[in-house]
Amino acid sequence: MKKLLVANRSEIAVRIFRSASELNLRTVAIYAEEDRFGVHRFKADEAYLVGKGKGPVAAYLDIESIISLAKEKKVDMIHPGYGFLSENAHFARACEDAGIIFVGPSPELLEQMGDKVAAKKAADEAGVPTLPATPNPVSKPAEALKWGRKIGFPLIIKAAFGGGGRGMRVVHQEEDLKSMLEEAQGEAERAFGNSAVFLERYVGKAKHLEVQILGDRKGNIVHLHERDCSVQRRYQKVVEVAPSIGLDSKVVNKLCQAGVNLANKVGYNNAGTVEFLLDQDTLEWFFIEMNPRIQVEHTVTEQITGIDIVRSQILVAMEHDLHGKRIGIPQQEKIARNGCAVQCRVTTEDPEKDFTPDYGKILSYRSAAGFGVRLDGAMGDTGSIITPFYDSLLVKLTTSGPDLPQALDRMHRSLREMRIRGVKTNIPFLENVIAHKDFVLGKATTRMIDVTPSLFKFKARKDRATRLLRYLGEVIVNKNPQVKGRDRISNPLPLIVPEYNAREDPPRGTRDLLLSMGASKFSSWVREQKPLMITDTTLRDAHQSLFAARMRSYDMLTVAEFISRRLSSLFSLEMWGGATFDTCMRFLGECPFERLRMLREKIPNILFQMLLRGSNAVGYANYPDNVVREFVIHSSEAGMDVFRIFDSLNYLPNLKVAMETVAEKTHSLCEAAVCFTGDFTDSNEEKYVLNYYVELAKELEKMGAHILAIKDMAGLCHPAAAQKLVKTLRNEISIPVHFHTHDSSGIASASVLKASEAGVDVVDLAVSSMSGCTSQPNLNSVAHALRNMPRSTGLDVDALNELSLYWETIRQYYSPFDTSPPFGGADVYQHQMPGGQYTNLREQATALGLGKRWPDVVKTYQEVNELLGDIVKVTPSSKCVGDLAIFLITKGVKPSDLTNLPPETGFPESVIDLMSGNLGQPTGGWPKDIQKVILGVRKPLRGRPGASAPKIDLAEESVKIKKKYGNKATDDDLFSSLMYPKVYDDFRDFRNKYGDVSVLPTTAYFHGLKPGEEISIDIEEGKTLFIKLLHVGDPDEKGVRPLTFELNGKARTTLIKDQSIKGDAKAREKADPSNEMHVAAPIPAMISSIATSVGKNVAKGDKVAVLEAMKMQTTLYASSKGVVDEILVGVGDSVESKDLVVRLR
Repeated sequence: MKKLLVANRSEIAVRIFRSASELNLRTVAIYAEEDRFGVHRFKADEAYLVGKGKGPVAAYLDIESIISLAKEKKVDMIHPGYGFLSENAHFARACEDAGIIFVGPSPELLEQMGDKVAAKKAADEAGVPTLPATPNPVSKPAEALKWGRKIGFPLIIKAAFGGGGRGMRVVHQEEDLKSMLEEAQGEAERAFGNSAVFLERYVGKAKHLEVQILGDRKGNIVHLHERDCSVQRRYQKVVEVAPSIGLDSKVVNKLCQAGVNLANKVGYNNAGTVEFLLDQDTLEWFFIEMNPRIQVEHTVTEQITGIDIVRSQILVAMEHDLHGKRIGIPQQEKIARNGCAVQCRVTTEDPEKDFTPDYGKILSYRSAAGFGVRLDGAMGDTGSIITPFYDSLLVKLTTSGPDLPQALDRMHRSLREMRIRGVKTNIPFLENVIAHKDFVLGKATTRMIDVTPSLFKFKARKDRATRLLRYLGEVIVNKNPQVKGRDRISNPLPLIVPEYNAREDPPRGTRDLLLSMGASKFSSWVREQKPLMITDTTLRDAHQSLFAARMRSYDMLTVAEFISRRLSSLFSLEMWGGATFDTCMRFLGECPFERLRMLREKIPNILFQMLLRGSNAVGYANYPDNVVREFVIHSSEAGMDVFRIFDSLNYLPNLKVAMETVAEKTHSLCEAAVCFTGDFTDSNEEKYVLNYYVELAKELEKMGAHILAIKDMAGLCHPAAAQKLVKTLRNEISIPVHFHTHDSSGIASASVLKASEAGVDVVDLAVSSMSGCTSQPNLNSVAHALRNMPRSTGLDVDALNELSLYWETIRQYYSPFDTSPPFGGADVYQHQMPGGQYTNLREQATALGLGKRWPDVVKTYQEVNELLGDIVKVTPSSKCVGDLAIFLITKGVKPSDLTNLPPETGFPESVIDLMSGNLGQPTGGWPKDIQKVILGVRKPLRGRPGASAPKIDLAEESVKIKKKYGNKATDDDLFSSLMYPKVYDDFRDFRNKYGDVSVLPTTAYFHGLKPGEEISIDIEEGKTLFIKLLHVGDPDEKGVRPLTFELNGKARTTLIKDQSIKGDAKAREKADPSNEMHVAAPIPAMISSIATSVGKNVAKGDKVAVLEAMKMQTTLYASSKGVVDEILVGVGDSVESKDLVVRLR
């Protein structure tokens, strides 16, 4: 059996081995030391190392080593492939001298046609038009300048002894010639071992066409038609088509005949390509060079002719006749040209970074396949390592069809079908190229890529599985920071998802009525209803109050369609706004607007209700009027029906803009709220008496409210108060009354029933397993108690009980955050802490190491409230009270001593904001002495905050968002960013890194997976991922752990840095409390921003940094006049209490 050695690597070596194997030849591969894992060596019958110690490229150029090996292994033939030694006449002659057949043209032909100047001379002699050019290679700048002036600018410099775009430069101006000549010569020397170059005329608007030639050693020469290789980047071909598209057949025939004439003239005797430039303006065409070797793009010609060019090369070298039985190529006129073929070169280059090669391990490789698809590759496989030593080609993808449209359809499909993870590829770029109109019409020129910026606008790759694996790996190795130290529940109850008839459409509900009646008529309809109407708060305030707003969309969406069909009689679902807008992004990595739309799609029939904080919208700061107005409009358009609008201090001017917008600019309902506090039934109550609420209610009705809400956030409205308040309000106003309370006292259900007796129209309740304590009263029990009464809710109690079983199990998943007390208590009447604030503050206190001092926190909260003048406490005012309480405890200051603190004390930003009047004004105003200490030299705001807040240009902000995050940024992004700029930026970074994690099951999101555990993830309709954790590996010297998952049945490795392996990390320096030049962290926190720099002069009280802990921001001020000597932290660093942050001198 004869042996054939391929003096090449990767894709072309594998391609040659295949044809050789079909000819029953034994194949031999060579490889460099750096290429020892190359797939081509495993595809051969034998494989040997060459050029040891010479480097990754030089090894394949080591003629002596290759010939020596070939002789030793008794090789009969050597095929050079393309590149490397394929056009090297010395190599061909060395083969000849060693008695080895060189599969290619003779050494003399290589010398003649490999020398581009000699080739042009031969073309001239054959009557083939050539471009004006230097007759011989040039090397000296003076000689080049002389010829440059003769040829004219622009001109192109080309390597005389090689191709592939190496050693090429276009020179537009005379003064650039010298520097570009040096660059081209250097590149030619490195690529081909010869620095010779020549100059020729440059055609700006050109098509690059080439004719495939085949000759044998008996004088027979044919062409295999032409191909269009015009789409090039840096003179490297990117996409090739055979035959050319849109060219006049006369031009094509002349080109092909010219190729044959030249081959005949020189006596060509193997495969080669004659290349031409066609000037699209003049339709002139010129010979540019002949490549005496197989070309990368030979596949398209093979597809339209059915001729195996590599097989033919080998047989020609074995002295077979082109037209003989063994090769079987017909006479020229009978060589078929069937249909059309397109080739794309898939490379590991990043088109978004100027095609920078990307290296690393291929984590997943899923190839295209099917009818009309051909793959020529080598390194494309899961687990392959892409090194920086060689070209970046992964696979040549060739598709064919009866015409170009069908071939392109297959190419589009194939590129979409490819899944390559772990390294970047140019696939998005290729998709843009083959979709471009000029390419489709056959009008592409060699400069198409250079002059078409739209080719570089890419559709973002989803890469969802890889991102989700990265997130799971991060949680498995480093834990979710929210649940660190809190174990996953070991024996949860079985999850029972309630069933419904999916074939039935959701019954008509309150939303259908609102849309058909309009807001005003719907309001009147509600007032006239006999049944007690119910808002289910489970999807918002219940979980916000019980476990710090951590409920994920995943658990809501699971039962959304059940609710829409089995509980369609609900008045509304409170499922958005309030603290959930913030925590959705901050802690759950979810977009709140996406949550709203997904739930809206599954529950089209029931009103959706949100909590809007007046001038604060869903944030904690005061926003300009136009921001509040447009946020309301956008939220309504996104699916919101009921806006419960309140002010945390009952400062009604703050409600005006939002109320007017809901009533005048949307189809939604304006539910204005009066926040309840105190106890008007107590004869000692002087501030919050019954008439206080009546006057507020009357004013809100005048302001255009469709519904009045009694917002009892702390659960202070006991049964007697509820009955009296509702009855009085019903007599004083004509709009419906909606009662919201919390069961912190344990008797709120009685308050609801008494309110019902007094005629309240709507009440807020929560499904039983999500009710009680800091949440709302029990919906199931109230519905059951009223089922045979005149005010029966009409709700299906069995359906509610099924839903309760579901939430009972789900609630266990959130046990790390479920800090609500297990029972109600009368102490709420003393501290007056709202339900949501209670659990948030307890979570905050635990995170700051104050868990065991919770009674002190509660007592301090109560004292701070009195210190501030007994204010209405609803988020955000309740949060400010909590922030100040935590602040004082961590500093060891009693509330009564607050007025003794120095002006430079770094009070929390939220407290400064409150005292500044940015949340509005409380009844009776702020205590002057407290306000002065907290504000220092700052002047408090007078009047409505929104009126003085500078208007934000939303169009300009939208442009900024799109510039920062891409043109696909929407108004969802705009308003999320406006509400919480830093939280939103962090959310986008999280999304970019991990993708949409809302699709993960909740236990996996918080705790990751255990070895052997498998989960299923529905990433979209009809697409499910099955993920199983197989193994967590040991860390390497850098602390990186390999995690092996099974993704849809196939192993996938993810690498995660173990953050617990700190190495030589040193503890932070502690501040000296007695040194006023030390600025210390008062609490454990993260550095949010740094407001100074080393060497800067600061005055006492100047801001130097901002800390953030559990949504509370604390500003650090210079404790003395001085110069910043050292900043010991960076943004994002974590610090402990008393850590030195800034040193002054």
